[in-house]
Amino acid sequence: MFALRHLRLQSRKHFRSSYGAATTTKHMLNRPAVPARVLIGVERWDRLPQIKGMLNARSMTTSPTSASAPEKPSSPVEELLAAAKPYAQLMRIDRPIGTYLLFWPCAWSIALSADAGCWPDLTMLGLFGTGALIMRGAGCTINDLWDKDIDAKVERTRMRPLASGQISQFDAIVFLSAQLSLGLLVLVQLNWQSILLGASSLGLVITYPLMKRVTYWPQLVLGMAFNWGALLGWCATQGSVNLAACLPLYLSGVCWTIVYDTIYAHQDKLDDLQIGVKSTALRFGENTKVWLSGFTAAMLTGLTASGLACDQTLPYYAAVGIVGAHLVQQIYSLNIDNPSDCAKKFFSNHQVGLILFLGIVLGTLLKADENKKRQSSLNTTPASSYVSLPQKPEVMS
Repeated sequence: MFALRHLRLQSRKHFRSSYGAATTTKHMLNRPAVPARVLIGVERWDRLPQIKGMLNARSMTTSPTSASAPEKPSSPVEELLAAAKPYAQLMRIDRPIGTYLLFWPCAWSIALSADAGCWPDLTMLGLFGTGALIMRGAGCTINDLWDKDIDAKVERTRMRPLASGQISQFDAIVFLSAQLSLGLLVLVQLNWQSILLGASSLGLVITYPLMKRVTYWPQLVLGMAFNWGALLGWCATQGSVNLAACLPLYLSGVCWTIVYDTIYAHQDKLDDLQIGVKSTALRFGENTKVWLSGFTAAMLTGLTASGLACDQTLPYYAAVGIVGAHLVQQIYSLNIDNPSDCAKKFFSNHQVGLILFLGIVLGTLLKADENKKRQSSLNTTPASSYVSLPQKPEVMS
């Protein structure tokens, strides 16, 4: 009995071991091929989710039919914006300070030419604002075409579209043609005197970038070009230029440009020295503050003369005083060896233009009240103040 029972137990144990081995073999055959180094130390299949992930990743990288899906194509609007971005950078649309500085002399002249007690011509301000945006962009394109090789050597400008190769020279010329066409379209909205006067400034715009190669005074030529609107604005509203008012205003604008662009040029003076480019920043050197103080005094003198020629009132002269204080603060707090401070002072000149414009507008509006006071004072002069002249007696013949 004992022997029979022992034999049965041995047969059951053998059956179980045989069945387990067969089952394990069956499962192993159904498994995907797994590298042997992965299975070392693994006891149960249900504890291998990591291995399944590795197998899936491996099959995706090795199978030609399971290539990664292509990226979703960008929309036409996104493609258009991406293509237009270098051109927007070329015309400095992201840096509007140049447009403001070109516009303010035009706005000063338009506001000064307004009749007593009247607001400046809003249509003219809109046309000149549009023209300033277009022509400033055209000037930047011309400048970058001339300075493509120089810009590539200057840290601040080496990523400009032409210098970095984002735009070809031919594409930039085509773009410049479009800009000048739009500028001409704005110009022909004015009277014929203004058309001739405006077209005559194009020579300054084209030659300015070359001046830094031949003279230490390129800022003077820039001032002559940037403040042409001081003459053009009056001509556009009145049909002619009043030199008594416009010439001092124009010269004041030129002095102002020399001030702010000299500050701007101090950012690049080290690169300019290495390349051989000239500027008033290099010409003035450590005496920059003395020179800028002189140009500020000349600017304020010109603005005062222009106000006297236009019979301006107290708000105008108050604005001139505030402008003077603003420029004095700029100059005497300026650190010419700190590019960040130079940039900050340069950008603040937008406020100078705005302050003077508001002063002109308020001063012109106040002219009507002063004229009324003068007229009323003449009308209310007492009769006793008049002395009657003795009459010559008639002689009887």
